[in-house]
Amino acid sequence: MAASTVGQIKQQIQQLTNEASGSKLPSFWLSDWLLYVIDKPAIFLITDDDYQLTDRELEQFNAGVQQMQAGTPLAYLTGQQAFWSLDFKVNAHTLIPRPDTEVLVEQVLNWIKAQPKSTDDDKPKRLLDLGTGSGCIAISVAHELNNSSIGSTSERWQVVAVDLSLEALKVAQHNATMNNVGNMEFVQSSWYLNLPTHAEALLDVIVSNPPYIDEADGHLACLQAEPISALSAPNQGLADIEHIVVYAPKYLRAGGLLAIEHGFDQGAAVRQLFLANGFESVDTVQDFGGNDRVTLGQL
Repeated sequence: MAASTVGQIKQQIQQLTNEASGSKLPSFWLSDWLLYVIDKPAIFLITDDDYQLTDRELEQFNAGVQQMQAGTPLAYLTGQQAFWSLDFKVNAHTLIPRPDTEVLVEQVLNWIKAQPKSTDDDKPKRLLDLGTGSGCIAISVAHELNNSSIGSTSERWQVVAVDLSLEALKVAQHNATMNNVGNMEFVQSSWYLNLPTHAEALLDVIVSNPPYIDEADGHLACLQAEPISALSAPNQGLADIEHIVVYAPKYLRAGGLLAIEHGFDQGAAVRQLFLANGFESVDTVQDFGGNDRVTLGQL
């Protein structure tokens, strides 16, 4: 196989991603994939156009491009995705963390920061992440609570991450270790099923990014790599959200927070679910694109 230089591949990337080619691949996927294959920093693409890829590097690059064109996201090729301030391992058992989900993390941390500090030094506060997947929400929140002024020295937080998939939980546990985040518990459970309900186990915060895409949504057919069960739900995508909201009062302390990510067109329906199940101060927050994305309420 003939060798190619970085400069030549950059031209190839331009051709692959121009509008005339009909490709829907983001150009940064291809340039980031090139950097991953040759194991170089981003500046290398500016300073070293003459670098010649080995036959093996060129073969790996081209094979990856073909996989992306066939529907495999970049993160599944590299096995990692940045989220919040951390890096996360991802694989076919987990969804790839989206930037919009950072809004959920931000809102939860803002709420925690606004609460009066507890006078009970011995009892840790508890946060539950339902359907944790890669663990990106739970680990990002735990990292902030452990390493910033949000979690004051008088308050300790225990974060519980739940998922039905054991394979996803293995990924989440790996990500917690990789990011040096402790004070976490990982539980295999269908939503709340395997969680205790006694008074000592009541939660201060429940957070979730559950499946919320309507099962009939035609866009699901385009997602060939990610686990569909983690994306879609019955009842126009509201079935899992409804389950989480209805049972939350059984596990949440009075005054506790429930925060859920949902679809851009589900804000009104989710707010109604919150209000019908005893939640107050219910509010929907928009994502970076100006779409309804996160609804919060206090019990």
